Amino acid sequence: MAVGFLLAAFLFLLPLRSTHIAQAQTSGLDIVIANGHVMDPESGLDAVRNIGIRAGKIVEISESPLQGKETIDAKGLVVAPGFIDLHQHGQDPENYDLKAADGVTTALEMELGTADVDAWYKAHEGKARINYGVSVGHVPVRIVVMHEKAEFVPSGDAAHRAATPAEIDEMKKLLDRGLRQGALGVGMGTAYTFGATNWEIVQMFQVAARYHAPVYVHIRSLPSDKEGDLVGFEEVFASAVDTGTPLHIVHLQSTGGPNVNHELEMIASAQKLGIDIDAEAYPYSRGMTDISSAIFDHKENEPDSYYASLLWPATGEMLTKEKFLAYRKTGGMVILPSNTDQMVHDAVASPLTMIASDGRIKDGKGHPRTAGTYSKVLADYVRKEHAFDLMTAMRKMSLMPAQRLQGLAPMFKDKGRIRVGADADIVVFDPATVQDHSTYASPAVPSTGFAFILVNGTPVIRSGKLVDNATPGRPARAPIQN
Repeated sequence: MAVGFLLAAFLFLLPLRSTHIAQAQTSGLDIVIANGHVMDPESGLDAVRNIGIRAGKIVEISESPLQGKETIDAKGLVVAPGFIDLHQHGQDPENYDLKAADGVTTALEMELGTADVDAWYKAHEGKARINYGVSVGHVPVRIVVMHEKAEFVPSGDAAHRAATPAEIDEMKKLLDRGLRQGALGVGMGTAYTFGATNWEIVQMFQVAARYHAPVYVHIRSLPSDKEGDLVGFEEVFASAVDTGTPLHIVHLQSTGGPNVNHELEMIASAQKLGIDIDAEAYPYSRGMTDISSAIFDHKENEPDSYYASLLWPATGEMLTKEKFLAYRKTGGMVILPSNTDQMVHDAVASPLTMIASDGRIKDGKGHPRTAGTYSKVLADYVRKEHAFDLMTAMRKMSLMPAQRLQGLAPMFKDKGRIRVGADADIVVFDPATVQDHSTYASPAVPSTGFAFILVNGTPVIRSGKLVDNATPGRPARAPIQN
């Protein structure tokens, strides 16, 4: 049995130690995290160490005691890199508070993205508890070019109509502009743009390829949803191979349907051939999206059991056919079955996938994945099931997302790691008690077990509680090009 796993198992047996901040004589360090069990997924460091932080950076990792203006006693607790969520739609204080309580120090909107990268970053500047960032998105760009009014995903022309050559050229220009403005990649939701031809998709990949920018894709759903039918996956896989563009498949556990393991096998084979492709997953068997979206096209004559499986978060009701048809006209978020528990487990447990939440809460309503994804993985997959060890969890939650991002945005070489010179985005938690509490009925209940969360060296969670008015989050952005 691996030493790292034995250490992780031992830590689970430790009681929760009291944590406190003690004043100490300063030696040029702002904060010292003392006596914690440091886990760094890049170097494999898995031992008790003291960490010194200055000006938002880790400047010392020592076996010997350190002194700073403040000392966090982390004895009996794990100290690890802050989690990086590649798939967080909710980008506001309500959502950032829930993400911080779940160990997330960087939350990124990579699937749908935005049409105006400069404006998006400007709107978030100085207001964020955690780090934030965005892709330039094919879906919002298509909405702009086709002059559709849509808050989240399209339901009119931008969803259903094939683009003209002139419209495709305009989309390419807007994607190119976004990448020059420092977008972290290209977002794509082919499931929401049924009218987009295969050739349109290839041309969007061509723009990304000029910058070697990853494309983050929600693949098309299949009407048949049959095992062995991989058309949605193959469409973007072929586009990536044809153009040489890095490819990231979002929430593989839901879009893969019965083909999750087939797609994982294809990803593994492609990686062995040197093709840059990976995927993400979250630990829930139900998804959430806008009921007015094209995903629900041609669902007007399903059996009653289909509508009864749909949950309307705004009221907590399960739908009927009449309610489904009414809400289709008004729009709004709906929770729906997306895959079997076994397929979800296979996707989350795979060494090929990183963890990402697909989170969005509005006025306390939404999906429990926003508040609970990371603690649920730690509680269920690591502590209870031993599906993988704690170091693997740290890799899937912090290092792998940073590595996916750092090719286009070199700043991520200093995230997802505990090493000298890295950003002081740090989680301090008790692996024996960390737990999600959000449910479908109460989706905005924060996780517990995270004693301290630091973002750029500033505590945003202190002794398990949110720090009032702490907004040290910074923009996570690729280099801006003229």
